[in-house]
Amino acid sequence: MDILHNVETQALDLRDDFPTGGFMPLDGSSALIELPLERTLYRPPFRPLIAGVALDEGDAEIDTEILYAQVVVDRAELLRNIRLELQTRSQVTLGEVVARHPLHNGLAELVAYLQLAGEWPRTTVDEGVEEQVQWQSPTGTTREATLPRIILLRNG
Repeated sequence: MDILHNVETQALDLRDDFPTGGFMPLDGSSALIELPLERTLYRPPFRPLIAGVALDEGDAEIDTEILYAQVVVDRAELLRNIRLELQTRSQVTLGEVVARHPLHNGLAELVAYLQLAGEWPRTTVDEGVEEQVQWQSPTGTTREATLPRIILLRNG
């Protein structure tokens, strides 16, 4: 009982001394009320009836070779090409690498070169100068991409 009386006495002594600053901050000053009738009613998902549709066989001629002609780019070979060019020089541009080692897999190979340039330890991009990179498509069409000059520097 003495402990309770001691706490009560200290509380009565402090009742006129309010704490300074914010005592208990509130996230919001109004209650969020959602009434049940304000919500939309349940709508079951639309399920189309496919079982009742008769399927017709088509006569379209489609070249299925395209489905099986997947391109695999050998990143190790591209990396060897870059290192080979940097053996004799301290720096080389990506356009020079592609000119000396033509693209065999087109745009996929160019994208792989760009990924390797992004991972290369010392790379500089000169946005003020553009380079043209060309390659032959499988149909014999010459394709061309315009890139900012990407300079690969020799390590060390």
